[in-house]
Amino acid sequence: MTATPHATVLPLVFDAPRRERPPRHLADLDPAGRRAAVAELGERPFRADQLSRHYFGRLEDDVERMTDVPAEARQRLAATLLPPLLKVVRHVDCDAGATRKTLWRGADGTLVESVLMRYPGRVTVCVSSQAGCGMACPFCATGQGGLTRNLSTAEIVEQVVAGARSLARGEIAGGPARVSNVVFMGMGEPLANYRRVLAAVRRLTDPTPDGLGLSQRSLTVSTVGLVPAIHRLAEERLAVTLAVSLHAPDDELRDTLVPVNTRWKVAEVLDAAWEYTAATGRRLSIEYAMIRDVNDQPWRADLLAQKLRGRLVHVNLIPLNPTPGSRWDASTPAAQDEFVRRLVDHGVATTVRDTRGREIAGACGQLVAVEGGPGEA
Repeated sequence: MTATPHATVLPLVFDAPRRERPPRHLADLDPAGRRAAVAELGERPFRADQLSRHYFGRLEDDVERMTDVPAEARQRLAATLLPPLLKVVRHVDCDAGATRKTLWRGADGTLVESVLMRYPGRVTVCVSSQAGCGMACPFCATGQGGLTRNLSTAEIVEQVVAGARSLARGEIAGGPARVSNVVFMGMGEPLANYRRVLAAVRRLTDPTPDGLGLSQRSLTVSTVGLVPAIHRLAEERLAVTLAVSLHAPDDELRDTLVPVNTRWKVAEVLDAAWEYTAATGRRLSIEYAMIRDVNDQPWRADLLAQKLRGRLVHVNLIPLNPTPGSRWDASTPAAQDEFVRRLVDHGVATTVRDTRGREIAGACGQLVAVEGGPGEA
């Protein structure tokens, strides 16, 4: 018998509860803002460029090593523009050290997780944009935990800079390396924290020393389908990849799997996504969690293909990752293979995603950010 998900539509939370704001950091500001902040302290504006070079270019986290800044100004400037943001609570590794999940604690005690994944020839950092998530997708551990707050621009950026620092120092298995890709696929709905996520994209892609110097094409921003924000992102004319977490091609099922669908239906989400691809020339990524006997039927593969074929699109099928208390399982290999075959037969490029980090609860939908949580010793 085919299992049918319980059709309860959960409330969506777009605005995070009010909490103490994280301290202002250099990465929250554009270069002009940094120079203005330094000038307010009575220092010459070029000191901001020096601090930026240390943070983004040299990946330095020890103020005393910033010896080109006068000692009498060093601590005062660092307190203003380089305050502590995220403290490591725990690293958990798998894949012989090539995958590392980090649990962070913010200045206000907020917990959040990120994941660094090293592959042959590239390193990807999966960052969180919110502590928790208000989208309430029932198969996602993060969504079931609710939303705590938005992360600041600098808190988002720091997850990547810290990963780059660890790589540069040879702390990740495989020797020194550099971050090559960043995916906004960790905790939270990135487009529900639009302004800070967009600023983080700019910090990560601005040339060094203004930013980390990554290519916009190496960044992916995911969304469950916040249509107005997708339209807004299209107007930015960025070169980042947009990933839409679709998970069902029909509104009846998607209303339950992705509750935001009760506000913006599949057709509206895809129309906005096509607008993004037209404006940027970037191929759309469709994320689709394969859930046994729920959304993996052959007819749903055909329906998905009908909506996507002929478009600049790629489908990432994600075997459902286990989460505490979930009543659902990943699709069988046979069902998954048939789903892939039908999409490919319709001319839709399709890949089954590697479930990196599953054993440390660091894969898609598994991040919960609690001390002593899943996958942690």
